[in-house]
Amino acid sequence: MPEGDTIHRTATTLHRALAGTIVTRFETVLPALLRVHADAPITGRRIDDVSAAGKHLLIRFSGDLVLRTHMRMSGSWHIYRPHERWRRRGADMRIVIGTDDFVAVAFTVPVAEFHTERSLARQPALRAMGPDLLAADFDAEEAVRRLRGRAADAIGEVVIDQRVMAGAGNIFRCETLFACGVNPFTPVRSLSDAALHTIVATARRLLSMHTADALARRARDLTARRAGPEGWPAVYGRAGAPCRACGTPVAYRKTGPAARSTYWCPRCQPDAITPAGARPAAR
Repeated sequence: MPEGDTIHRTATTLHRALAGTIVTRFETVLPALLRVHADAPITGRRIDDVSAAGKHLLIRFSGDLVLRTHMRMSGSWHIYRPHERWRRRGADMRIVIGTDDFVAVAFTVPVAEFHTERSLARQPALRAMGPDLLAADFDAEEAVRRLRGRAADAIGEVVIDQRVMAGAGNIFRCETLFACGVNPFTPVRSLSDAALHTIVATARRLLSMHTADALARRARDLTARRAGPEGWPAVYGRAGAPCRACGTPVAYRKTGPAARSTYWCPRCQPDAITPAGARPAAR
């Protein structure tokens, strides 16, 4: 499933290409969107804004109309020039939004619905959503409060609950907990407030490092460009490989109701509770 950084990068790209332009083409294979388009055509409207809220992508049109999409496991938005060949099959197309200069295409997006601002404020998933880790007004205290509300649950399950804090997915939960030296199976109640604040701050920092603006800044840094992606990810997808910090083989287990892949270092993230960040220095 795309994580919050991917959604924010997508929103940034679409906003830069589309905001302030007029829709000249709208196509969809989704009946609910077709019905709205038939009653209140999308063509001729101005695209006011494209933004992200957690893992939701929001496209705002003039006339109080908002398109909400959620990628789930396999959805994606692409941006093309008119007449440019798509990189995915036409059969995967769900939505096309065209302007004079660009064509935005949603492929295999399973969740898409139109809202007014009023109905968007009542949308259940958005109403229940915790603080967005990539939002400028992110509320760390509220995120910690929501973590505390899941005291009996494993921290590895709670940090990706979008009702607790929005944006982190499986990759970032594994990387965050490794960076903090916290075992993913530790009950929330066993962690101090300081440890929870460190986990929240680390998740926000790691996600922020992968936004479009942050990646563009690093791409302009020749030293960073030469260095490449070494060190990332530290544990995710590296089962059996030596931990980048201590050399211990990275452990792997499927966990939780969704059988998510969990990766951790048994030495850097031991079963016994250790202070956040207390892991061996890198070799």
